[in-house]
Amino acid sequence: MDLAEFQHSLQQVAPPRALGKALQALWWDARGDWAKAHACAQEDDGASGAWVHAYLHRKEGDAENAGYWYARAAKPPAKETLDAEWRAILRALLAA
Repeated sequence: MDLAEFQHSLQQVAPPRALGKALQALWWDARGDWAKAHACAQEDDGASGAWVHAYLHRKEGDAENAGYWYARAAKPPAKETLDAEWRAILRALLAA
């Protein structure tokens, strides 16, 4: 899936089944459902899930919890806007 296909899929009622949990989390976040996004991120035990998990807690305003998840993802805490971080994570995960 590429960026255009991902963005087009946001018109659906649920994320495409082929997406991994980290990408599903970004999908739900883009749809404004933080709780479903968080649940998906929690289901991904890898670095991708941890990175999205960090972003979600940063978005929530929980810097301490976000810091924990950035460390689990082996990523430095983000300094950019939330939108820019979301796009950076999406591009990285789609390219992987």
